Amino acid sequence: MTAFEHETLDRTERYAGPIFTVYSDKVTMSGGGTATRDVVRNKGAVGVVALDDLDRVVLIKQYRHPVGERLWEIPAGLRDVQGEELVLTARRELAEETDWAAGRFDLLLDLQTSPGFSDETIRVFLARDLTPVPEDERHERQDEEADLEIAWFELDEAVAMILRGEITNASTVAGLLAAARTRDEGWATLRPA
Repeated sequence: MTAFEHETLDRTERYAGPIFTVYSDKVTMSGGGTATRDVVRNKGAVGVVALDDLDRVVLIKQYRHPVGERLWEIPAGLRDVQGEELVLTARRELAEETDWAAGRFDLLLDLQTSPGFSDETIRVFLARDLTPVPEDERHERQDEEADLEIAWFELDEAVAMILRGEITNASTVAGLLAAARTRDEGWATLRPA
């Protein structure tokens, strides 16, 4: 059986903002008809599982308005600098959100966060060989980052926090589980950043 080639017959922009745009697309369906699908086009993001020599990860806890909660998360950020390589975005976000720099970055995984309605992708890196960012070079945090909490957890404890429901951010869950599995396999499945 050959896969059906879906075609977008019409697109209507419903909303355009600084981070995402919402469209309603009229799309051909495999059964022969058409359907309307709402699509969120997103800038995408990067995330960083930063692991120190003691097998600990640095997590941040910050307020997320859509869910009305403060969530434990890996450092992450939007792909909002035009033309910036993703590993450089990851390096910048790690420094800005945690005051740590990494001497080594490897590609851990790529995620499509909600492919039923969004094209958002998040590339998650593993960062190691960590050193503190000098005090005079640290980023001044603003907005929801102004009061973020920074804490270190053993990687296995962070995985346990996922299973207890204490970590629910999707990219954090995926990144921590992938890091633990990859560590247990001797880092053999890591890809170059």
